[in-house]
Amino acid sequence: MKRILIIGASGFIGNALYKEFNSYFDTYGTYRTDNAFFEKNQKFFQYDMELEDISILLDNLKPTIIISALRGNFNAQLDAHQRIINWIQKHRCRLIFISSANVFDSFSNYPSYEYDKTLSDSIFGRLKIKIENALMRLPTNKYVIARVPMVFGATTPRVQEIKTLHDLKASIEVFPNVIINATSISKLTQQLHYIINRSKKGVYHLGSIDLIYHLDLIKEICDILELDDPVFKQVYDSNNDRYLAVLPKDNKLPKNLQITTQEVINSVTVK
Repeated sequence: MKRILIIGASGFIGNALYKEFNSYFDTYGTYRTDNAFFEKNQKFFQYDMELEDISILLDNLKPTIIISALRGNFNAQLDAHQRIINWIQKHRCRLIFISSANVFDSFSNYPSYEYDKTLSDSIFGRLKIKIENALMRLPTNKYVIARVPMVFGATTPRVQEIKTLHDLKASIEVFPNVIINATSISKLTQQLHYIINRSKKGVYHLGSIDLIYHLDLIKEICDILELDDPVFKQVYDSNNDRYLAVLPKDNKLPKNLQITTQEVINSVTVK
């Protein structure tokens, strides 16, 4: 049986992956801050990337698949990933790295595909690029880079924030001329489950197969949530339409694992 270690399993995406995989694989996770629930669960290990060397946990657990859903200090993330890379080079193990559409946020005239050149104006995007580039120096069978756009769903932080802002009668920030794709947390966990089962490798774009303006997406989500008279703060970061979308071309998943924007919108009411 595959032994999976999810680094960052106390975060939203990491925890959703743990719940998806736990019944099918020998699954473990890490958490950072003291938490009674995780402390009682013997399949969770406390790990602070700013203070500890992840190699010690890897030596003890000997996972066959590592999933990185880390968040936090950027320099500590870089160091942790370099240690993981050094470890998987010496062991029968591969890394699934949860990356972001932001690795392309410098490109604005078209959507991005798996093997397009990465370039980012944001600190977050540049961090993801550095880790991706380090992974791409490995043999392809040692890694999966999973680039993920905005993630929605009934319990996701983005949807909870929209509800909270609406309840407070505060403005919801939207980008009227940014064209994006998105995904749901349930579809994302299914896609990564398939990637693990089929021992897939390389770069995957795990977003909806169609595109939508950010403003239209948030409006439709507010409609389906039945939020009355939401207040939108429209932010224009350029004069022209610009894309921030990751579409699949080379590594397409089966049709039942693809998702449309309408399915993403519908997902915000499904618990």
